[in-house]
Amino acid sequence: MISTQLIIYCINPGCNSPINPIGDSVCASCQTPLVHRYLWATGSLSAQISLGTKVADRYEVISQQIWLDTQPGLPPDVPEELPKEVIPYLQLCQERLHLPQAYGFATYLEGDATDILLLENVPIDETGHIYPTIVEAWEQATAVRQVYWLWQILQLWTPLSELGLSRSLLVVDNLRVQGWCVRLLELYQTPAAEKLSLQNLGQCWQFWVASAKTSVAKELQNIVQQMCETEVELEAINIQLNNLLLASAAELPLYLKVAGSTDIGPVMVQNEDACYPNAFSNLDEPLLPHLSIVCDGIGGHEGGEVASQLAVQSMKLQIRALLAEVTEQTVLVPPELLQEQLEASLRVVNNVICVRNNEQKRQGRERMATTLVMAVQVPQRVQTTAGWQSDNAHELYLANVGDSRAYWITCNYCQLLTVDDDVATREVRFARSLYRQALLRPDATALTQALGTRDAESLRLQVQRFIVEEDGILLLCSDGLSENNWVEQSWQDYAKPLLAGQLTVEDAVRNWINLANIKNGRDNTSVVLTYCRVSPEYLAPVTPAPPPVEIIEVQLQEEEEEEEEPTSFTESSQALLDLDILEETPTTAEIPPTLIEKPNWGKRWVMLGGVLALLVGGTSLGLFAWWQINPQGFQQMCRQLPQGVQPVCLPEK
Repeated sequence: MISTQLIIYCINPGCNSPINPIGDSVCASCQTPLVHRYLWATGSLSAQISLGTKVADRYEVISQQIWLDTQPGLPPDVPEELPKEVIPYLQLCQERLHLPQAYGFATYLEGDATDILLLENVPIDETGHIYPTIVEAWEQATAVRQVYWLWQILQLWTPLSELGLSRSLLVVDNLRVQGWCVRLLELYQTPAAEKLSLQNLGQCWQFWVASAKTSVAKELQNIVQQMCETEVELEAINIQLNNLLLASAAELPLYLKVAGSTDIGPVMVQNEDACYPNAFSNLDEPLLPHLSIVCDGIGGHEGGEVASQLAVQSMKLQIRALLAEVTEQTVLVPPELLQEQLEASLRVVNNVICVRNNEQKRQGRERMATTLVMAVQVPQRVQTTAGWQSDNAHELYLANVGDSRAYWITCNYCQLLTVDDDVATREVRFARSLYRQALLRPDATALTQALGTRDAESLRLQVQRFIVEEDGILLLCSDGLSENNWVEQSWQDYAKPLLAGQLTVEDAVRNWINLANIKNGRDNTSVVLTYCRVSPEYLAPVTPAPPPVEIIEVQLQEEEEEEEEPTSFTESSQALLDLDILEETPTTAEIPPTLIEKPNWGKRWVMLGGVLALLVGGTSLGLFAWWQINPQGFQQMCRQLPQGVQPVCLPEK
């Protein structure tokens, strides 16, 4: 039927007057934010339905195959037995950043045996307009973005090929781009008689690389030629494309500013969240601004709060060692190896908390645990496409366990980067239910995994790698903020002032926490923001590599059972991956032999001696002045030093 009035229903089931005009942002009756959920209608039948038609008395046809659900508060129709065509969407739900999700089915005409599959999380903006194809956006894209798009497609090749869906990456109109991110409209089954290979992918790319930016064109053409003409292995192409991606990204400047805070909330009596950095972090710490962490503890007083603190402190120690090890490398460390190291670190954190649980004889629901979302910006040295040496390849690694989330926000969009580990997602991943259907379960949001509940081998981990090649904000938060989709609904009001330079990162953190306390005030909230700027016109400096490892205290942990860990860089860095935490704040330690800086000879000794003399002299004068002005504060500082150093402090005035 043809719709005569464009309306949308409020999702609040208690609203007295739920009907609103399409385009309004909030319900006129109850002020609940209105949800405009645009869907992609698959199949040839949906392409024939006229604009303005209302299907199933619910879906408004906005444009060809783009439908708006005018009653988003109601669950969509789902058959008792799921059709075969929908199963791949469910099995690939972990790739939701690039792939759509199955939403439900709709019957166009009564008695029609063919239902139309509707997809959500599709490359359609908030106004119902579809994002451009790669071909449409290619010539306007930067060199690094062109390579980045190809690299993302290559990462999707294996998971899609395993399910017979590689044809999805060869249909040009199916490949859409939202800024840096490649997104697919739908999945296409590869015909059984059609055997697709990297050669087919290379042939598809040939037309694009012919007009690639000059700085990357020659190398891209060489890569594509290998794909088209030889029996080249996927790994070989992956390595070449990754090296070109990092070299082109390193041409850009990179400025990072990070800030974080945790808040108990208006009604809670204790804070089980922990984050890094926070208001008490040392701003000169070597890990800043390369590391950000948010943990949401589980297990009540002296349970969840301990687990979250253990996770943060343990992870800080391991990332410190990892970054120091990376700076020692003379060649690029492949992303697969860095991902394996971060996965191994998460398993160590899990075991640290498990050991504490076992020591305290905690069982079942009494066991403390924590969620974790973490971002690590790895500053690898790389030779750029222009031939000069850069200290930062712009790599960002992201890991999460539980339902704490990460978002990437620019002036134009807000992208959820992580997938929650909850019952609803588990049901989708096992192809037992569509996501909207699974959300109706009473236990839909219950966590299926967290750090510390079980042995590390039971963890199912995913570490993602991104390239920072545009100005934006990386937001990490606990569910105190993300619950009820408040980030998605309010990001423009809270992120754009920061991106426009009208707000500091610290003030932006406080604003997000205030929003959480108002909207989701029954929980603790933690927020960590990393402001990333690569705009050349700002002449922002490249973020330097982290200084030498901070002196810390560690104790090697003797595991009762040997665990098979992923390949590591050296034995010394593996030893640090097996550490246990004695106190919540590390104080003293020794630097592993392989992490000690290599000596510099000759004139470098003279220069180093001069610098050290200046530092020692300046520091001594500063300490003496401090002792004269504030003797009590100076003595308090002395008492925090190791016992062997305390006698050096001046006596009390």
